[in-house]
Amino acid sequence: QVQLVESGGGLVQPGGSLSLSCAASGISFSDNTGVWFRQAPGKQREWVATITGGGSTGYADSVRGRFTISRDNAKNTVLLQMNSLKSEDTATYYCNAQRHGSSYWGQGTQVTVSS
Repeated sequence: QVQLVESGGGLVQPGGSLSLSCAASGISFSDNTGVWFRQAPGKQREWVATITGGGSTGYADSVRGRFTISRDNAKNTVLLQMNSLKSEDTATYYCNAQRHGSSYWGQGTQVTVSS
């Protein structure tokens, strides 16, 4: 059974930083793709960043240069370092893992950027 547990969300001022973590069990991030999505109130869920099993990364235009996705294989965790946060980054952030056509989701963690 695959489980993904996000942590690290919270309230931060504009221009600040947060680091999100997604700890996995039942699936190995070193062999599979890890993805962060986010969903703001009243909006559709949108893709944020991806890291493949091979370590390749990709970012949405809205976060490129500010967010960094990485992986800690020893902890089987995917991380999202978010810098220079803006009010429009406010959303619930979801971790997603993909393996052989199957997709697994975490429960989400709230990020609020506000002064």
